[in-house]
Amino acid sequence: MERKKIELLAPAGDMERLQMAAAYGADAVYLAGTTFGMRSFAGNFTPEALKEAVELCHRRGIRVHVTCNTMPRNNEVARLPEWLEYLDSLGVDAIILADVGTLALAAAHAPHVERHISTQASVVNYQSARAWHQLGAKRVILARELSLDEIREIRDKTPPELELEVFAHGAMCVSYSGRCLLSNYMTGRDSNRGACAQPCRYQYALMEEKRPGEYFPVYEENGETYIMNSRDMCMIDHVGELIDAGLDSLKIEGRAKSAYYAAIVTGAYRHAIDAAWSGVPLDPVWRDEVEHISHRHYSTGFFYGQPGQFTEDSRYIRDWQITAKVVSCDQEGRALLTLNNKFSLGDRLELVGPGVRPQPLEVTALWDEDGLPLTQVRKPQMRFRMQLPQSVPPLSILRRQADLTP
Repeated sequence: MERKKIELLAPAGDMERLQMAAAYGADAVYLAGTTFGMRSFAGNFTPEALKEAVELCHRRGIRVHVTCNTMPRNNEVARLPEWLEYLDSLGVDAIILADVGTLALAAAHAPHVERHISTQASVVNYQSARAWHQLGAKRVILARELSLDEIREIRDKTPPELELEVFAHGAMCVSYSGRCLLSNYMTGRDSNRGACAQPCRYQYALMEEKRPGEYFPVYEENGETYIMNSRDMCMIDHVGELIDAGLDSLKIEGRAKSAYYAAIVTGAYRHAIDAAWSGVPLDPVWRDEVEHISHRHYSTGFFYGQPGQFTEDSRYIRDWQITAKVVSCDQEGRALLTLNNKFSLGDRLELVGPGVRPQPLEVTALWDEDGLPLTQVRKPQMRFRMQLPQSVPPLSILRRQADLTP
């Protein structure tokens, strides 16, 4: 089997997150329009914004994959051809879909666009992958529930021209590849149409019918209570094994997550892929970056067996906070920035950016846009000036350590 350098596919919930993913090293991004995508609460892209996104990415040699992976109902199917034709006209690189009817419509109405089968289709065997390929799929996004050994077998028993993609980082679902009705039942929000309320993360108690209002805690073996809570996936220590398994694309979950998340996780996996491809160990400083974003307790998913659950709580671990983003910076490190969270003279921050190794700094001087000195910057999105320890590219980040775990 020929060894291929794996694609890094990053989430882009809106234009800001797309710009971050592009700057921090994505080979491709996946995003959605305002309909037919599985993340209703991401910012998503209007038709006009999508056109701008495709142009921006293609100027940088970055592919654009658009999600159409909800299960459309009768009243929605009639609107699909027009949307698919629009995607074709934009030069979108791939459409991600889960429904066989949508696949047929995409072949007819977006003939120049690759068709990728979503993880929502729950492909867990080589025969299913072959069948989708025979129907016209260029790529299959395998179910998260597969082990690495099962993935290797699928690769061995499918046509080499069929591309295989896996999720390698981000949130996991306690249900099977997201096929869940719990959210629909409890909140009326359909998890299979992009509106999951994540009731699996709730803390539950038992109530007896004839004693309303009297709640009895539900415990597992060690006193934990979050009985359906799943952990997050993190495969950054195993990127070389994903490459050696013959996979074509490594996907980061998180279209509904922040621009900071898109930047930091994309940058970490960019360094991990490049290191694995070159046969050198990943610098620990880049491995540590995945600990600098909001996340639940990590596991390696199902790649090496059952991931297990973390049932003590459903909180995110949040130890770092973004304070500002670089707009521009000259060769001497004099930078114009926009503010995310307030900070003051004397504060200790950390600087990181596209290809910029994380480094500490102390805030010794601040100025407004006109060059007048400041002692603090506090208004969100205000622009200000600051001396950085080196020249850095736009969209570099200032952050600080802060326990924000709820």
